[in-house]
Amino acid sequence: CCVVYLAKGEVSPHWGMLLLCVPLVLQVGLLGLGCGIIVSSLTTRYRDLIGRCDPSASQLWMYGSPVVYPLSMITHPVLRAVMVINPMTAPMESFRYIFFGTGQVTGVMWASSLIWTVALLALGLSLFSKVEKTFVDTV
Repeated sequence: CCVVYLAKGEVSPHWGMLLLCVPLVLQVGLLGLGCGIIVSSLTTRYRDLIGRCDPSASQLWMYGSPVVYPLSMITHPVLRAVMVINPMTAPMESFRYIFFGTGQVTGVMWASSLIWTVALLALGLSLFSKVEKTFVDTV
């Protein structure tokens, strides 16, 4: 078991499972880096992107990811399929499993998450390499 339940409802994660948090944090960091590079590259061309779209998109993505609710609450098949391909679902459910012993993680979720992470990071680096030559002109 990954979690040890103590008296009075306290939960203590298993220390061996906590070692899995390192690659999880690395994957989430690379996903954030890719998204951040994309937004910063687009902001040099479209100035209003950061002020108007970025906060709304971040909030929408947070509510579209199982951060404040577990994936098990989603029963509609279409919404569940969207959640499975969301790149943040696998890490959030993995953290939930490590710390609380209740997450639902599948290989499809992880494959989707890793594919999205690599694709967004590659797109971000590609956009940045094209836009960096004109940073001085637009900033």
